[in-house]
Amino acid sequence: MSHKKEKEQLIETIGLAIEEQLNLSPLASRIYALLILSSYDGLTFEEIREVIQASKSSTSVNVNVLSQLNYVTFYTKPGDRKRYFKLAKYSSLISLEAYHNTINKEMDMVGRINSYNKKYFPEKFINEESLGHIFQEYLVEKEQLVARTIDKMRHFRESEK
Repeated sequence: MSHKKEKEQLIETIGLAIEEQLNLSPLASRIYALLILSSYDGLTFEEIREVIQASKSSTSVNVNVLSQLNYVTFYTKPGDRKRYFKLAKYSSLISLEAYHNTINKEMDMVGRINSYNKKYFPEKFINEESLGHIFQEYLVEKEQLVARTIDKMRHFRESEK
């Protein structure tokens, strides 16, 4: 498989995951995925358009959304009028914090389901109580792991010059 084809497939796969996890548009998700797979130097607007194969206006709108959400930043080079887009320093941390928030919402939802079943369907709750607790324990452990990872990432980013 060629490098280009492999990159296209990976952008699509990562883009779908980002779209679902961060609730971004399909195009913004694929631009974000492209920048994840790009060098520290970033890409010009035209390079992004060329790979993503989107119109100027669609690309511009989605790059601006990513920039406003602090997932993407840009810089210019002396003597070069082009803007180079790359991942913002804290983009992975922001993404993980968004994921952490979804875990907390899921924990709340499972707690409400268990409470509802306990109140209105006590037989069902008694028969499935251990399943509900197993899932709640899983979510608690997942939330704690993500919280520790966020702390490590924040410490790493803050220690950078």
